[in-house]
Amino acid sequence: MKILHHVAVKQIITETSKQALVDQFELKKSRLEQECDQLYFEYKKNEKVSKQLSSQFLKEIDKRNEKIKVVEFQLKQVHTLPLGSELKETEIEAIIDINVGDNWEELMKEKTIVIKDGIIDQIRLR
Repeated sequence: MKILHHVAVKQIITETSKQALVDQFELKKSRLEQECDQLYFEYKKNEKVSKQLSSQFLKEIDKRNEKIKVVEFQLKQVHTLPLGSELKETEIEAIIDINVGDNWEELMKEKTIVIKDGIIDQIRLR
């Protein structure tokens, strides 16, 4: 029989992965800023037509600005990460074969995949 089991995926921070994270956050920030600009343009266009619509645009702009603040915080955090540290990237589901007589405790131990520069470095069973 096969069952699904959650597996943590962690990334070892290297110069390459650190730069990739910085690039990813800067791209996200840039997109959010572009969305804010577009929403502000639409807000100005509809400002005199509909107060309700205008307030909705302002709410959306505020949401984007909050997301920008979060991304800026994440960028600062990335810069403080020491090389060699592990960062939880995601969690995936893996299919595990189980059979009669298997040790349940062993099967249910936490499993972690550690990635270094896009290559699987370790598979840990705890």
